[in-house]
Amino acid sequence: MFDVFGSVKGLLKIDAVCIDNNVFRLHYKATVVILVAFSLLVTSRQYIGDPIDCIVDEIPLNVMDTYCWIYSTFTIPNRLTGRVGQDIVQPGVSSHVDGKDDVKYHKYYQWVCFALFFQAMLFYVPRYLWKTWEGGRIKMLVTDLNYPIVSEDCKADRKRLLVDYFTTNLHMQNFYAFRFFICEVLNFINVVGQIFFMDYFLDGEFSTYGSEVLKFTEMEPEEREDPMARVFPKVTKCTFHKYGPSGSVQKFDGLCVLPLNIVNEKIYVFLWFWFIFLSVLSGISLIYRCCVIVGPKMRLYLLRAKCRIASSDQVETIANKCEVGDWFVLYQLGKNIDPLIFKEVMSDLAKKLEGKETV
Repeated sequence: MFDVFGSVKGLLKIDAVCIDNNVFRLHYKATVVILVAFSLLVTSRQYIGDPIDCIVDEIPLNVMDTYCWIYSTFTIPNRLTGRVGQDIVQPGVSSHVDGKDDVKYHKYYQWVCFALFFQAMLFYVPRYLWKTWEGGRIKMLVTDLNYPIVSEDCKADRKRLLVDYFTTNLHMQNFYAFRFFICEVLNFINVVGQIFFMDYFLDGEFSTYGSEVLKFTEMEPEEREDPMARVFPKVTKCTFHKYGPSGSVQKFDGLCVLPLNIVNEKIYVFLWFWFIFLSVLSGISLIYRCCVIVGPKMRLYLLRAKCRIASSDQVETIANKCEVGDWFVLYQLGKNIDPLIFKEVMSDLAKKLEGKETV
């Protein structure tokens, strides 16, 4: 089974240089891996079997399977409750009268794998934009300084270049930072938008799907209506029409088994909880980002937390002279440079900003 997921291993690589944050990585790493893995899983007949098997008299089974897969199957919504084998054959499967009984058609299952893969690509778009806009700046700045053991000559040269770059570009890096903030906003818009997309994809059932599954587990067996059986029925009906010997239209009612829905129902329960968690976390991250943009004091505290071993006065000197973009670049450097070397960089930078000669 590991061969099925082999193609997503590349997304799990640990980056040598970090240019984002943990919430950002949940979008383009964790979520993309989850969605691609689910897309591969629902297309793997080796573990699930045929996606649909239909039973009907006088029609070749392979013809019926293909027809019902293409043209959809249906269930009867008011026949979802009852004792299986006594009151009903299966939840939602019962005789019906055309034009009188409500019929719910299920057409989504042909598109699940494509929808999941499309969603995965959308989750990677903000990451792609940020990598393009970022242009490898942080990687170039931290070269040779993200390891604790560096030759003194190399370290001195890299520190001098870093300090010179920062002082030369002081107050000129806001555009760089705000492009990252735009990508964070895109992450939030994307995850919320995809909740609505899946709700549309499942005929309005996704928005309450997870909460209804939780309620279902707490209800009495004779009272409860299984939301998973309503959204992802395992047994459905399919009607096939053909001309008879006399030229009249003949109607054949068949039963179809959808083994793929055993997987689909679990996938979408997980995605409901994951997307709710991710949207809440992304919303909190945006609130935090707004506080960082409008709060110089908060930027100071965060910079001190990132470089605890540096002098508080030196950190404050740097923070007072930094705008949002300058702070953002320094904070990114602090995540990638060895702490001891970063302390020395901060010390040299503070002295240069104060107009003193760097020792």
